[in-house]
Amino acid sequence: MLSIQHLTKIYSPGGVKALDDVTFDVPKGQFLAVIGLSGSGKSTLLRCINRLIDPTSGAILLDGQDITRANTDEMRRVRRRIGMVFQHFNLVHRSSVLTNVLAGRLGYINPAWSLINRFPKADIEKAKKQLERVGIGDKAEQRADALSGGQQQRVGIARALMQDPDIILADEPVASLDPVLAHSIMQHLEKINKEDGVTVLCSLHFLDLVHRYADRVVALNNGQLVFDGLPSEIDDKKFKEIYGKDAERVG
Repeated sequence: MLSIQHLTKIYSPGGVKALDDVTFDVPKGQFLAVIGLSGSGKSTLLRCINRLIDPTSGAILLDGQDITRANTDEMRRVRRRIGMVFQHFNLVHRSSVLTNVLAGRLGYINPAWSLINRFPKADIEKAKKQLERVGIGDKAEQRADALSGGQQQRVGIARALMQDPDIILADEPVASLDPVLAHSIMQHLEKINKEDGVTVLCSLHFLDLVHRYADRVVALNNGQLVFDGLPSEIDDKKFKEIYGKDAERVG
């Protein structure tokens, strides 16, 4: 379904190579964890997949379509299929929770409607159902910045679900949350993956979460793919290759 082929990203000025000839495939319905140290290229990889960042070279194929060569109109349609969940939630704090969730439908409606906060009744009902699904249906009319971090991330998940996505890209979605809330968010992503068949690519720091939720792991180090396999296959030697010889396992 998703194929990453020789993907390279070089940031300029400075020539920093954030991704270096990365290649792997992701079949439909898989829960894939992306791991590595900070600065290893995890966020760059996910942001290249939905073209928030343009790669320097290589190709990203979604059901055979090379989205690295898609024009603006084509990318509008592609992005409907790819939901994004951000580490820092990326909400409009002064807007209501419901309005933030409805933003997930912007790829489907007339852009002018969004300027006056006008959405079809069916979309409003759909947004309320998604909020119920993630357990915060009673928060719909509250301002987004009145919610806790865990609740704000649930808003982010509900927003992504509004796209009816085939893929969800979760960029370190629990990095700013405590362990109990982290598991709560990961369980929502797991449920979406298992019940809806949505492919999930989730960058993570903690191996205990990787072992608990991921079907498969890819690891990056200095922008290069250094591991692709099952969570159980990350032995001490492979752990050192991913995180460095001085790293200590904590999960």
